[in-house]
Amino acid sequence: QVQLVESGGGLVQAGGSLRLSCVASGSIFSLNGMAWYRQAPGKQREWVASISRLGGTNYAYSVKGRFTISRDNAKNTVYLQMNSLKPEDTAVYYCQDTLDHWGQGTQVTVSS
Repeated sequence: QVQLVESGGGLVQAGGSLRLSCVASGSIFSLNGMAWYRQAPGKQREWVASISRLGGTNYAYSVKGRFTISRDNAKNTVYLQMNSLKPEDTAVYYCQDTLDHWGQGTQVTVSS
């Protein structure tokens, strides 16, 4: 049974940083691409960033240059380093694997 568990969310002031983690279990993590999504209140879930099994990355325009996705296959973990945070980054952040498994989400709140 595949399980994805996110952590690292919290409350931060605008301009601050957070690092989210997503630990995967029950799958061959190194074979899967991984992604981060977010959902703000009253809005649809949106894609934030992806990393392929070989480490290639892609970012949504709204976060490019501020967020960095990375992975550590030895730890079955994908990260999202978020810098220069803005109030509009406030959302629940979810990780997803390429087999469409999802974590439970972690709340990120950026105060102005």
